[in-house]
Amino acid sequence: MRRFSWVEPGEIEAVSRDFFIHALIDLGACYLLYNDAGRCMCITGLPDIWQAQSDNPPTDIAIFGEAIAESLVSLRGKLQNAGDHATLEIDLAENGVFEFRCRKVSIPGHGLYSIMAIEDKTEERRRERALRMLLMEVSHRSKNLLAVVQGIASQTARFSGTLDNFLKKFRGRLYALSKAQDIVTESEWRGVGFMDLLNAQLELSNPGKVAQIEMSGQNILLSPNAAMHIGLALHELIVNSINYGGGLGVAGSIRVSCQLDQVDGKPFITVGWQEDLPEATKAADQQLKARFGSTVLEKVVPVSVNGQAIYSIDHRGIFYNLKFPVDVNE
Repeated sequence: MRRFSWVEPGEIEAVSRDFFIHALIDLGACYLLYNDAGRCMCITGLPDIWQAQSDNPPTDIAIFGEAIAESLVSLRGKLQNAGDHATLEIDLAENGVFEFRCRKVSIPGHGLYSIMAIEDKTEERRRERALRMLLMEVSHRSKNLLAVVQGIASQTARFSGTLDNFLKKFRGRLYALSKAQDIVTESEWRGVGFMDLLNAQLELSNPGKVAQIEMSGQNILLSPNAAMHIGLALHELIVNSINYGGGLGVAGSIRVSCQLDQVDGKPFITVGWQEDLPEATKAADQQLKARFGSTVLEKVVPVSVNGQAIYSIDHRGIFYNLKFPVDVNE
């Protein structure tokens, strides 16, 4: 698209020249004008990293240094006719990224000139790199999430028995995973506090009801990956309690803890769940392990967070202990 340009015929040349120079300076635009012999005739708005000495006629070497000057001479050398244009981008590492745009123009009565614009692209390139990294991270996490869903589907199918039972369990686990994903996203992928994750899973599985759970320890920040899998484990324990234990509404019957420990000098997170069982359930302790789903708690979650789990059910109650390293990022 060509934009309208006009100068009053016969206008004093110096007035026109000063007008455009001051306008360019006011805009903060950097332009350099070269005659056909390559001599620099005018400079406006030169970026701070370069300086032109006023006591000597400016040259590319004096302003930009030998390496960049050679590239600019080559850039202008590609332009033979009025209207020809070319672009060069130079990355100066810590000094930024700059785009050099050169165009050949014909000035009536004066011949051919080259107009070169310099634009600081540092921030734009930084945003582009950040966006590329974000897209790569989203792709990576999406693949991980699909692998998790596939694993959940496989394990749920193995121990469901009927299609209806499979759908009920699978949907519940997907909802739990989705809830964890939501709060991870809301945190801008910085992580989720354990207690916040527990409350979210309680509200999902036990909506509108007050769960009588004693919480102790720290609201430790879980990595995004750990949050999704720990959320799945909490969902499993909560659903088991609702379906078989009946403990969510009994004060003090469930105790949940989260604390930071050191193992061989490395930080580990330990999550604990202790649940007292009602008398009717204790009487059937022979069948407890079969009734309470254990695959997700004993296999899927520990493997996913590079941790270890202990899961036991007997006449005393339900005990679940999960220990995993703090830096679970994969």
